[in-house]
Amino acid sequence: MAIRVVIVDDHAIVRAGMRMLIDGDPDIEILGEGENGVDALRLAKELQPDVVVMDVTMPEMDGVEATRRIKAEAPNVAVLAVTIHEGADYFFRMLQAGSSGYVPKRAAPDDLLRAIHTVAEGNVFLEPGIAKDLVADYLERVEEGSEKDSYDGLTERECEVLTHIAEGGTNREIGEVLGISVKTVERHAENIMRKLNLHTRTELVKYAIRKNLISLDDM
Repeated sequence: MAIRVVIVDDHAIVRAGMRMLIDGDPDIEILGEGENGVDALRLAKELQPDVVVMDVTMPEMDGVEATRRIKAEAPNVAVLAVTIHEGADYFFRMLQAGSSGYVPKRAAPDDLLRAIHTVAEGNVFLEPGIAKDLVADYLERVEEGSEKDSYDGLTERECEVLTHIAEGGTNREIGEVLGISVKTVERHAENIMRKLNLHTRTELVKYAIRKNLISLDDM
């Protein structure tokens, strides 16, 4: 079954470009378009798409508020932010509102398609630069002893594996960089999730924000 998508951006030329790109993927179907957050909310409720691909800065209602309202009124609809803003503060505010991913408009076309597939499957799409900052902050907290009860058991090697996972490395790539086998990488990943009592990358990101491991005020 095709992934059902709505595109929302206040620039018609941007919407046209995204439509042209998305139309090239036979596994994605575009249901409609909007130009602001009000449109995004209306289309999400009326059409119940799998994913709303949405800009952050828009008139009438911005992407953060639109995301918050969509997740409250159409919780099964995933939101993917596609925006010119690359600051981590924008990313974390969108994620707190309920967004499942954040793609800079400078990203390669394939990244947008990959992100749509990722969030449609119920996962979070992390742009590599944002992911790196997220985990760097997380590991700094580990070294400082913050939230000790939650993650004091991570070994140095597990911290290395965690960093590479967040940067988007495959198990094979991580193994090559660290000089260990794929099975060893998989075992470390399992141990990390078990020790943190987490199961997916989505949970890791939301846990970090919920526990204030990342301060928006410091961005």
